[in-house]
Amino acid sequence: MLQTDHPNAGINSLNKDVKANADGSFDIYYGPTAPKGKESNWIQTIPGKSWFIILRMYGPLEPWLNKTWRPSELELVK
Repeated sequence: MLQTDHPNAGINSLNKDVKANADGSFDIYYGPTAPKGKESNWIQTIPGKSWFIILRMYGPLEPWLNKTWRPSELELVK
């Protein structure tokens, strides 16, 4: 994990502050600064330092097991 001045190194759906979208999905933001209004769904990164994403699936449902669902690709947000 990156050592940053942000108190959270990760985000999970059990955190009461993380905001879900209307359809139940979550948008997570990565970057040196949080987008305005998205602070609870943000993970701080450090320019010039590499990082990677880990997705843990606890008790995945059939669409994950039969490979009809998969996480989307990362999208650049400006």
